[in-house]
Amino acid sequence: MMKFALKSILVATIALSSAASLAHNHSENSLVANALNYEQRAAKNSERDKFRHPAQTLAFFGLKPNMSVVEISPGGGWYSEILAPVLKDNGKFYAAHFPKDATGFYQRSRSEFEQKVTQDPRFSKVIVTEFAPVTHTELAPANSADMVLTFRNVHNWYMGKNKDGALSAFKSFYTALKPGGTLGVVEHRLPEARADDDQKSSGYMKQSYVIEIAKQAGFELVASSEINANPKDTADHPKGVWTLPPSLRLGEQDADKYKAIGESDRMTLKFKKPL
Repeated sequence: MMKFALKSILVATIALSSAASLAHNHSENSLVANALNYEQRAAKNSERDKFRHPAQTLAFFGLKPNMSVVEISPGGGWYSEILAPVLKDNGKFYAAHFPKDATGFYQRSRSEFEQKVTQDPRFSKVIVTEFAPVTHTELAPANSADMVLTFRNVHNWYMGKNKDGALSAFKSFYTALKPGGTLGVVEHRLPEARADDDQKSSGYMKQSYVIEIAKQAGFELVASSEINANPKDTADHPKGVWTLPPSLRLGEQDADKYKAIGESDRMTLKFKKPL
């Protein structure tokens, strides 16, 4: 009788734990869904959801609303407008944007993002910091972040400063993360059979190369996902990855062809900083 009672208690405990976990996950999913369905969200941003799969991607990385999260080079804030409201009440969100002393496009991009921080209530608690490989590497206080996220950026660091730029970036992420923290990477993917030199101008990177750079910075690969894969993309276009939407660098030339392909084929990688 005692064994039966203990077994019943154990089953009940497991059931309660599972129910609590499901409720917690539902709450997190609801926060992301609310951010995606925000009534004032620009239509041009919502149109990208079918290519970027933000809800699935953030779930794969393990985003929780009470985390301290750093987004690297958020640009116009496509992912920031999802992350900021999710983390606003119980977490902390750092936007590691272009440096204050940047010029041209980079300065305009940072200025427009800062306007969102001051004018858009979704961004009201965003902490804007500076990031550039080699020169500006303090994204957040050392060993403070639960998660660092970078979306479609690795090629920029590699094209700008080759391996030194990419490796410097990943070392900065490692420094900012707590032991056991997560690094999430989404990047345009170059087929492994292609020449390494194609990474210098195409906007695409080999998955094996990105993994190797992360490991050199100290990270361990936890998992990879095909959430953002696109088998229609050959990664061999006249203007590199920018030939495809949303850039459509060729303008109206073959626009229907490239729209039919959609956005680029992408790797989605989850790393951790060892304990």
